[in-house]
Amino acid sequence: MKNATKFGSGIVRTRSILFLGIALLVVSATSRAQSNNSEELNLTLQPGAHNSAPGSKLVYQHARAANTAAGKSLHAKEVASGHGPAANSNSSDDGGILRYPGTVSYQGGPVVDSAEFHAVYLLPNGHCHIADCWGDPEGFLRDLGKSDFIHLVDQYVGLQSSNRYSVGFRAKVSYTPPTAPLTDSDIESVVYLVASATGATGYGHIYHVFLPPGQDECFDSTDSECYSPDNPTSFFFCGYHSSVDFSDIGHVLYTVEPYQDVPGCQVKPGTPNGQLVDSTDNVLNHESFETISDPDGTAWWNTTSLPLNGEEISDECEFVTVQGQSAFFDVPSIKINGKRYGVQSIYSNDVNACGTAP
Repeated sequence: MKNATKFGSGIVRTRSILFLGIALLVVSATSRAQSNNSEELNLTLQPGAHNSAPGSKLVYQHARAANTAAGKSLHAKEVASGHGPAANSNSSDDGGILRYPGTVSYQGGPVVDSAEFHAVYLLPNGHCHIADCWGDPEGFLRDLGKSDFIHLVDQYVGLQSSNRYSVGFRAKVSYTPPTAPLTDSDIESVVYLVASATGATGYGHIYHVFLPPGQDECFDSTDSECYSPDNPTSFFFCGYHSSVDFSDIGHVLYTVEPYQDVPGCQVKPGTPNGQLVDSTDNVLNHESFETISDPDGTAWWNTTSLPLNGEEISDECEFVTVQGQSAFFDVPSIKINGKRYGVQSIYSNDVNACGTAP
């Protein structure tokens, strides 16, 4: 496994969990969702009770830094890098921004050559309409899986066939929002429940866990490195991808997708679908590509000297623009399966540049 102190544009860490401390209860059987023809699982998270789930070990965790003072401090710690001069750019064009970052190298670990994406929505007290809270992330993932864009990963996974990445079931998890931020161990509890209920584990399944507006989330209970728009001093990241080993159901891949339509995580104004939708899809896009190419931190990443050392294929093509006093993720308008989205490009070794198609 890659060293946990590996530098990149995100935070990388490992830890072990002895038990999962939040109990969850399945309250309804799997049903057919009419809107998107995918399976829907309805669950309820019960706080204050112990779960009988077995121990787990976090294998890998890699975060995307927020455009905040706390996020920028990661640069000083050499944990976040690769924005280059973009953080001070006043332009959305290529002027002054590093568009030809360094080659990523293969470290010998597993990649995801095909998979189903599963959306897991956390619903506060059972309420948060998907379109209002997140847009249509499953629609984006469907378009991505059918697009030329997704074939940028062919060079990293060794396959070229179509339709290798598709959308599977969705899970809606009702919960009572706690007074303290959620932690990554809470997210693992949710992922464990869904994965153990369905048997969908291993490298063929990627869980995307979406947090509702107003829900903070931290790596651990120290609340020091978090997604926390209401607490700027700890607002370090906009999302991350992880892998975990459970003693009974095995290896599980997941991403954490907090609410993105906030200063620090938003894309620039004027994108094709508006800031809510494109901000959500931009981070989802970032974490999906990195999960595929480097699920455990042992596959594709940059091994050169700083500032690129440790960066994955999405990190290298993450750029920022400043408009007035605000910093936004600077994204192009990309046609993905015939529809335009405002999401970032992805690094390609084949052309030694950021691209949107092989």
